Amino acid sequence: MQKAIQWFSKNHVAANFVMLLVLLAGITTWFKLKKEVFPNISLDAVLVQVPFPNATPEEVEDGILLPLEDAIADVNGVKRVTSTAMESMGAVTVECETGYDVRDVMGDLKTKVDAITNFPENSEKPTLEEARLDIQVMSIAVSADADEKTMRELGEIVRDGLLDYKAPSPEALKDKFDRMLRGEPKITKATLTGVRPYEISIEVSEKTLRSHQLSLQQVADAVRKTSLDLPSGSIRTTAGEVVIRAQGKRYRSKEFEDVVVTTKPDGSSLKLSEIARIVDGFEDVDISSHFDGRATVLVNVYRTGEQNALLISKAVRDYIDNVAPAQLPEGVELKLWNDSSELLKGRLNLLMRNGATGLFFVFLVLALFLRPSLAFLVALGIPVSFAGGIWLMPELGVSINMISLFAFILVLGIVVDDAIIVGENVYRRIQGGEHPREASWRGTHEVGTVVIFGVLTTMAAFTPMLGISGVSGKIWPNIPLIVIPVLMFSLLQSKAASV
Repeated sequence: MQKAIQWFSKNHVAANFVMLLVLLAGITTWFKLKKEVFPNISLDAVLVQVPFPNATPEEVEDGILLPLEDAIADVNGVKRVTSTAMESMGAVTVECETGYDVRDVMGDLKTKVDAITNFPENSEKPTLEEARLDIQVMSIAVSADADEKTMRELGEIVRDGLLDYKAPSPEALKDKFDRMLRGEPKITKATLTGVRPYEISIEVSEKTLRSHQLSLQQVADAVRKTSLDLPSGSIRTTAGEVVIRAQGKRYRSKEFEDVVVTTKPDGSSLKLSEIARIVDGFEDVDISSHFDGRATVLVNVYRTGEQNALLISKAVRDYIDNVAPAQLPEGVELKLWNDSSELLKGRLNLLMRNGATGLFFVFLVLALFLRPSLAFLVALGIPVSFAGGIWLMPELGVSINMISLFAFILVLGIVVDDAIIVGENVYRRIQGGEHPREASWRGTHEVGTVVIFGVLTTMAAFTPMLGISGVSGKIWPNIPLIVIPVLMFSLLQSKAASV
């Protein structure tokens, strides 16, 4: 260590070049980093759902949940199983043990679930999916004085318009801050909420059923069998293989009117429209949504994959200002609500303000008591240390988010403590009559052990957070993965700052 410090004291250009290299690497990496409000994380759980139409919770428990629980009891990597019985639906949440890959556990669960043969006859095919925490960027409130059907159609227009909208690339943006962003400014996930799902209801009176000697089950079977998309195999020809598929799925009430319920002895057929009332409507659930006193549908916008939350926010605002007015009728109002990207912008601005203020006061105070050149090199430790931490973020799997930005703000107050100690000791030797070149390496080496162990002690204080397991273990390690590299570069810079 002594020889290295002494070498840098004689070759100060090399030390300055290394600091410049770290600064450039950090600035370049900043533009490539993913920017999100919170990290997109897996919950280390698998959700198994089995629809069981028209079944009570008790029937769901006996027919769906008990066979599921028995089948998955011996799967490796299962930590806890939580079952929920609802009307017409059974759901099982399987939490995975730490150290097991969720995809591998889901594959084993699928094998077990597919092998179950004692599900009720009317139950539908089980579905398995990895439970993930999708981070919502913002919501758009679509308000109008209209009925429920019209409101849903307006919401679908906005949702589809957002998904089809191609926002300007960052290079085409006029604002300097927006041009600093990197990523694909395209919205790939938007969902409707605050409105009931569509439902086609078929109402048949008991009197009508008796007059035609029918049961409700016969009517339901006729409807089910005539509203299906079925694969029908393939035909090999000299030109290739042709896949045959029968598409008979019905989506509107008029399409169900000609469904044949039964054939009479005289050869005539009884159609559904002759015995039933078919209505295009909504599910019978209690949902009401209003915004500023008007009927409203919310369109939730999400960030997916490597997308940039700030760019997604910018794309939504561009769509509302430039495209939506031409797509929607008069009287429809769009307002942004719960824009979480503003939190990220606020945290970024706070970090920049605090960094600039800290840099200024560190330089000002040290310049009053030390040599201005030495004060400048010590203050330079703030941007150099931060740039070094940013440089390593992609390798450590850390993005720019609320947690990592909090870590930068947290370490801001201690990042140049070591450089201040070294700089003050070097200045003391210069005042004692030593030549600045000799004082630089001797003063740095004299307090080197104390400074190193002081920084290592702070690093060690944050290290236990790296061992947190479960879902929290995918969030809170963002703090030490920022603090430790920044302190490491601060320690290295403190050795070069005084030489």
